[in-house]
Amino acid sequence: MSILILHRGSLASNPYDRWLADQDQPLILLAAQEQLDDLGEALPTSGYAHVEAIANYDEPEPQRSRARELIRRYGVSQIVGTHERDQDRAAALRAEFGLPGQQLDTVVPYRDKAVMKQYAEAAGIPVAPHATVAGPSELAAFVEQHGLPVVVKPRWGASSMGLHIVSTEAELAALRGELDRTGYEDLLVEAFVTGDMYHVDGLVIDGKVVTIWPSMYQYSLSSFATDTGPRLDVMLDDADPLTHRLIDFGQRVLDAFPSHEHFAFHIEVFRTPDDQLVLCEAACRAGGAGIREVHRAAFGIEPAEGALRAQLGLSVPTLGESRQPAAFAGQLLRMKIPGTVRRTPAGPPPYDWVVSHRIALQPGQRLAPPTFSGDFMASFVVQAADRSQLEQRLAQLNTWLDDTLEIIPEAESDRYPSRT
Repeated sequence: MSILILHRGSLASNPYDRWLADQDQPLILLAAQEQLDDLGEALPTSGYAHVEAIANYDEPEPQRSRARELIRRYGVSQIVGTHERDQDRAAALRAEFGLPGQQLDTVVPYRDKAVMKQYAEAAGIPVAPHATVAGPSELAAFVEQHGLPVVVKPRWGASSMGLHIVSTEAELAALRGELDRTGYEDLLVEAFVTGDMYHVDGLVIDGKVVTIWPSMYQYSLSSFATDTGPRLDVMLDDADPLTHRLIDFGQRVLDAFPSHEHFAFHIEVFRTPDDQLVLCEAACRAGGAGIREVHRAAFGIEPAEGALRAQLGLSVPTLGESRQPAAFAGQLLRMKIPGTVRRTPAGPPPYDWVVSHRIALQPGQRLAPPTFSGDFMASFVVQAADRSQLEQRLAQLNTWLDDTLEIIPEAESDRYPSRT
């Protein structure tokens, strides 16, 4: 018997062979070739009984057909899919082959954004006005009723891919022209919610919430294509009254949704100018964009690893009853900037409070525009005693990066940064 791992994303950030080193079933890895190419990663050469990457991984049939072949060939008894887009694929294969693990009934409410909002509304959890879109008439009717701006996004989307914020009639006309060409299938439109964005992250083991804590995005997720400055994400202090409001809000969401007994979660919440909390989205997987590493720095456990080990019947570290973070943590992210890398840092950041970092750059390298909200050229996770110290350290780290990194953008007039 063996374990099939469906994988989209970075293998460096998901060392399954290390996470599962104490179990004795062979590991079979099926990965996305385009993702490895984008990240400059190669398939592992050890730790797995079989590894391969396929092209067109995100198209349903190539991935599904190859997974079926591997299941039959290697006698697969468990299927793993930690990435959001792999969760429903893994659940469908489990159902097809009668395998244990998370099934579609506990995946779909966290993946289909229309179903997600139905569960939230049924539990009295505030969500933005919304509607499914099957054609131009539904989109026009929603805009006529609720006005602009609106957000249009795929019901099964992830990482802000395919998301459109429509603020003007001209933008609406352009989007309608695009959708007339590409189709309106599986779209959701919702009223734009003004306010700050927070996220509540944690881990459920044996049906019990063992970690849960909120953080604040100090940037807009949807602006990834145009951001050239720092994107900061910081944990809230225990003394902040909003901390416990958000924890309670996250618990309400978990209680409202059908869930597997072991899973990581990532819940995004708006706080409006009149201090109302509104659900944006919820996912039954660990947060992306370095959120997992922040969680490990705060709690000593990586949520994707913990959920995976629990799902496979392996031990998970005991965290105690307090559910308090041992340290506060946050991250500094930089999106790719289209252009040529001129200069990079000569070494790692010279600060012992930087607990992890990744700078995926080389002098002379040409960078394409970012294609999703996690398409970074650099990322850093920082620890601190409290939020104030955390924000000071992130600012200091950002200055260091500005002083040691130089990129010549495609538009020379937008040169960034240039401190020579």
